[in-house]
Amino acid sequence: MEELIRERLGEVRENVTEALKKSGREPDGVRVLIASKYYSPEQMATLGEAGVELLGENKAEDLISKQEKFGDAFEWHFIGHVQRRKARDIVPRVALIHSVDSVRLIEELAKRAPEGGVEVLLQVNVSGEESKYGVEEGEVESLLEAAARTGERVRVRGFMTLAPVVEEPEDVRYVFAKLRSIRDRLRESWCPHFDLSELSMGMSNDYRVAVEEGATIIRIGRAMIEETGEARS
Repeated sequence: MEELIRERLGEVRENVTEALKKSGREPDGVRVLIASKYYSPEQMATLGEAGVELLGENKAEDLISKQEKFGDAFEWHFIGHVQRRKARDIVPRVALIHSVDSVRLIEELAKRAPEGGVEVLLQVNVSGEESKYGVEEGEVESLLEAAARTGERVRVRGFMTLAPVVEEPEDVRYVFAKLRSIRDRLRESWCPHFDLSELSMGMSNDYRVAVEEGATIIRIGRAMIEETGEARS
């Protein structure tokens, strides 16, 4: 399994490099996050051995159980929907929360933030799909204002979005381009208060297009396990 994961990770990184070159970006402009929900705790060690450094977890319970076993073997991010009652469990365990989408959640995170604060991305529902979490473009600035009111307790690093699932990645290029334009517009007025440098967008089926449009973090799940046959679905 380790060899197969290493091979798949290498393929993803090669594709990222090509996309960065195609779009004229710096060669180290993207981090590859592996969605750990596809792996049982028993399989996690294999990820580290295969060269995986950054993991994203969707559920607080799984984050706790896996992190207690593997600790600082990985950098941990939270990429699932955040329930406010779970904030106290999530905040001290992750370097970045990708999915902040309400003023009330920002206020709760501020209460739970450690001395150095908590770093977050604001989730924007660019496509307008009712099945997806995230705020509309017009609501983004109110979240930035809410985070600013916390002082340094909630620090916004950028934005995240989920594109519709389609057969042709080109069909969702507009989603990634739109999120980048939202970031670029707001960056002018909100820097240096917030950095806003991160764009978490693109998954297994469309990450190359996302990179071409400015992604700094891509979230890979299925692309890592298609050929292993051992990881959980």
